[in-house]
Amino acid sequence: MNTINQPEKGELKKERSELLQQVEEWLETPMLVLGFAWLVLLVVDLIWGLNPLLQVISNVIWIIFTVDFVVTFTLAPHKLAYLKHNWLTVISLALPALRVFRIVRVMRLLRATRGLRLVRLIGSLNRGMGALRASMGRRGFGYIIALTAIVTLVGAAGMYAFESKTPDGQGFSDYATALWWTAMLITTLGSEYWPHTPEGRILCFILALYAFSVFGYVTATLATFFVGRDAENDEAEVAGAKSIEALRQEIIGLRADIQALSTQNLEQEKKSS
Repeated sequence: MNTINQPEKGELKKERSELLQQVEEWLETPMLVLGFAWLVLLVVDLIWGLNPLLQVISNVIWIIFTVDFVVTFTLAPHKLAYLKHNWLTVISLALPALRVFRIVRVMRLLRATRGLRLVRLIGSLNRGMGALRASMGRRGFGYIIALTAIVTLVGAAGMYAFESKTPDGQGFSDYATALWWTAMLITTLGSEYWPHTPEGRILCFILALYAFSVFGYVTATLATFFVGRDAENDEAEVAGAKSIEALRQEIIGLRADIQALSTQNLEQEKKSS
């Protein structure tokens, strides 16, 4: 029989939320470092593969991430909402377990390895984006540029992994070519080559969607910067803050002159009458 009343439950959830916040603050810096290291290892794995030492390091980082998730999930007062908010993290942590327990060998018979690598790529990129967001903040032009650089580098590694050995032999010959292609896609310029594998097409669509979302923000930021510089020039056609302030002072002066003239006219009318 549950003897805990509602006020006690609310107090318990509040204490767990405060404890969860403290734990996240304590682990913020090491998780940031490990998050970026995880991305670097992912890129190396997709392009060249991991040697035994790097594989051990990758497994250790994965274990740390798993323990961190289990601890934070245990402390979370609303577990279902926590899972909904971190579902990509769950996927990115679950997929390396397939390699650890050698289940990937079975999955290869179903030709699912490429699909798993795509899901792992997206989940790991989401963790890296979270680390970057925590270190730089959600807003700001610098954050967008750094995020775009990470998406380009990791996306190019994924495209090279999926499109380097296509059946028609028209895929990317090296990572540099894949990086150039991804950079052209991110800048919305595009190229003559389009992916042939299903995983490459899906990743291409995700990268194009990101480029479409970010391009407007970057364009508006650059336009605001140049318009602001042009507005500071006294000879420019665009009215800047200085010009508007000068115009406001002139209007205030004209209003004072009009009031003075009105007062003089009233006094003259009184004297004449």
